Amino acid sequence: MKKNYIVSQLIVLLLATVFLTACDSKTPKDGHTAHGESEQYTCPMHPQVIQDKPGKCPVCGMDLVAKETNNELIVDSSFNALLKPVNAQVVANIPLINAESGMRIFSAQAQGVVTYDSRRQVSLASKVGGRIERLLIKYNYQPVRKGQLVMEIYSPDLASAQRELLVLSNDSNSPDLLTKAKQRLMLLGMNPVQIQDIINSGKILYKVPVYSPANGYILEQSASVPAASSPMPALPSSGSGAMDEMGGSSTASVSSTTEPSAAASPVLLRTGQYVTAGQTLFTIYTSQGLIAEFALSPAISSQIKPQQKLLFYVGNDKENMVSGKIGLIQPVFRSGESFTLARVYLTGKNLTPGQLLTASIPIVFQKGLWLDKKAVWQTGSKSIVFKRQGEVLIPMQVKAGAVVDGMVQILSNIKEWKVASNASYLIDSESFIKGNSIVEN
Repeated sequence: MKKNYIVSQLIVLLLATVFLTACDSKTPKDGHTAHGESEQYTCPMHPQVIQDKPGKCPVCGMDLVAKETNNELIVDSSFNALLKPVNAQVVANIPLINAESGMRIFSAQAQGVVTYDSRRQVSLASKVGGRIERLLIKYNYQPVRKGQLVMEIYSPDLASAQRELLVLSNDSNSPDLLTKAKQRLMLLGMNPVQIQDIINSGKILYKVPVYSPANGYILEQSASVPAASSPMPALPSSGSGAMDEMGGSSTASVSSTTEPSAAASPVLLRTGQYVTAGQTLFTIYTSQGLIAEFALSPAISSQIKPQQKLLFYVGNDKENMVSGKIGLIQPVFRSGESFTLARVYLTGKNLTPGQLLTASIPIVFQKGLWLDKKAVWQTGSKSIVFKRQGEVLIPMQVKAGAVVDGMVQILSNIKEWKVASNASYLIDSESFIKGNSIVEN
C-alpha cells in the first residue's frame, strides 16, 4: 500500500517536470516577444494602413501598433462611401428629379431707360477759330428753337475775309473774285443775307452771330446725359425768319414737344473764351425722337431678333403697358460687364428722358433641358448638379444657359440622369468650393 502511494507521487512529479520544461522552451530567455521579420504594424483608426515597421499613420498621424498574426483585421469595403470627403460624394436621402425637355416659352424681364435718339441729335460747332464775345446759353438743357441766337464770336479770319470782300465789291473788273470771296465767307459760316448786309453797309461785322440749327434742348459737349428725371420748362414755339447757322449740324431739324428730364447745371463755356475751328461746343437733343434701351443678358439676347415685339411699362405702373418693337440689337461692354442693348424707337408714347422702364419679352427656346433653379448650384462660371450614382450623390459640372422663371437651361446631355432636387442643401461650405473632385460632363 505504501509502495503504491510512493509510485503515484513520483508519476505526478514527473509529469509536472515535463510540462514546465515544455512551457519554458516556448518562452524566450529574455522574457520578451522577439520581433520576427514577418511582424506587421497597423493604425487603430485606419486598419487599411499596414507597414512592416513602427511609425506614424499617414492619414491621422497616430502611432502604429503591432498587428496580431492570429487575429488579422478585416476591412469592410461597404463603408468606403462613408469614408470619402463630401466634396467627392455625398450620402443623403433627398428627393431626385429628372431634367425636363421640350420647347419652352418664357416671358423674360428686362430693365431699361428712356433716352435721346442719337440719330436725331444736332451738333453745334464753330467753323472758325476765335473768341466768344457774347454767350446766351447759361445752363445745360436750356430750350432753344431753330434760328435762335446762341453766341457771338470774333474771328480774325472772318474779319480778314470781310475786308477782302469789301475791296473786291468796289472793283467792278473782278466779278469772279467777288463771287469767290462770297463763297469763302459762306464756308466760314456766314449766310448770304449777312454777306449782302456787309456789302451794302461797307462795314466789317466783327461779332459774327451763331444761330441754333434746330429745335430742342441744348447740352454742353463735355456734359453727359443724366439718368435722373427732372422737369424742365416747356419748349418755346419756333419763330419765323430763321437764319442759316454759323455752327455745323449733323442732321435736319426736328420740332420738339416733350420736356426733357435733367437737372440744370451751368455751362463751362464763358464769355471771352477762345475756341478753335471745328470744335464742337454744344449738342442739341430733339425730344420728339426718343428711344428706350433695355439691357439683356447674353443668354437671353441670343434669342432676341430685330422687329420682335415687346410690352413695357414705366416704373411700377403695370396697368398701363405700352407695346413696342425692337429696332436695333447692340452688344455693349461697359464698366467691366458684357451685355446687349435692345433699342426700341418711341413715337407718340408721351414719355420723357430718364424714365425707368420694365419690359416683358416673350422668348422661345427650341432646345435644351430644363431643371429647377434649386437643383443647380452656380458659383462664378461653374454650374454643379448632384447626380445619383449607386448609393451616393456625385457633384457633376454641367453647361448652363438661360435662367428664366425659376428654371435653368442645361445644354449638357443629362436626360437620363437623376439629380438632387436641392443642390445647395448638399454643399459643405468652403470645402466644396476648393474640392478638385468635380467631374466635367
